[in-house]
Amino acid sequence: MEHVAIMTPTWNMIPKILEGAKTIESRWFMNKSKPWDIVQKGDIIYFKNTGGPVILKATVTNVEQYICNSPEEIQKLLNTYYIPDGIEESDISNFFERFKNKRYAIFIHITNPQIVEPFKINKKGFGSMAAWISLADISAIRIP
Repeated sequence: MEHVAIMTPTWNMIPKILEGAKTIESRWFMNKSKPWDIVQKGDIIYFKNTGGPVILKATVTNVEQYICNSPEEIQKLLNTYYIPDGIEESDISNFFERFKNKRYAIFIHITNPQIVEPFKINKKGFGSMAAWISLADISAIRIP
């Protein structure tokens, strides 16, 4: 499968992926949402910032999924994964505040980040607020 991960530009995570400083893409949910139970080892993830074109891709090497029953579990996961997730130690408390009430966390290990020729996608049918898109072939939503 191929996926598009739509990133928050102010978090500046795409450059960290390219530099190899971010080797995990995490997603935190109140309810199970994409890519929960969808993304798998060997899949390709394309990355784009909100409002921008796709500019990077990487390969999935492992997927870990957690059900979080308390804010303490969230804190433990953040303490374990903040470095490979590209989070600065000084920002852990900010991310904890953002995620402390989430119930599900997925950690997608990635490798081999590569810049791609920038291209836009058509999110029609996926919802304008979709932060993750999964499909068989990226060309189905690629805008020429």
